[in-house]
Amino acid sequence: MVDVMIVRDLGLMAYQEAWREQERIHAAVAEGGEETLLLVEHPPVITLGRRPESRKNLVASEEQLRQAGIELVQSDRGGDITFHGPGQLVAYPIVRLADHGLTVAGYVHRLESIVIEVLAELGITASADPAAVGVWTHVQNSTAKICAIGVRIRRGVSMHGLALNVTGDLSGFSFIVPCGLTGRPVISIAQVLGEAVPPMATVKKFLIAHIINSFATTAAASDNR
Repeated sequence: MVDVMIVRDLGLMAYQEAWREQERIHAAVAEGGEETLLLVEHPPVITLGRRPESRKNLVASEEQLRQAGIELVQSDRGGDITFHGPGQLVAYPIVRLADHGLTVAGYVHRLESIVIEVLAELGITASADPAAVGVWTHVQNSTAKICAIGVRIRRGVSMHGLALNVTGDLSGFSFIVPCGLTGRPVISIAQVLGEAVPPMATVKKFLIAHIINSFATTAAASDNR
């Protein structure tokens, strides 16, 4: 655990702009700078992971995406294909894994545990699936993904992170096979809790608290945009 983690809220920011900011901070953290948590919401965008089969799980043409106002981006994160949009809370922790005694798998499991703890505070029972990265909650007769996780580790420092469906329109997921998992639906906190859904600011507060508790002793700064 480190002493300090900087927390920055980027607001609504295009995926590639936020990616460039991650790259800038990643370089600083790799040189010993303060670890940083970026929070962001993205305009509608479908991102492809490094898995070669990711594009096979895009079930719409690029023209259909353009008509729907959805950008398509090839990312360098792990995992398969996913959708980001307003109302989804995206968190990018940029941390040195060795400082926390974590392997790559251990880091991914740590992120899953953090989200499960946040959801429990909100009254949602969720769990990890040994066969599929992410966080899942039981709904009717199946399990639905409520949080996707995809990371990249370079020079021992993490990039990318988690995407938690809070509110917003999930119809963008209809253009893909989410994470390449057929028959596994996605769901949001709002769909689970209905009118009891907390505001995004509350979910951010809980997520920040749990990430800081897991990776640092305090949050050094909050830079809200």
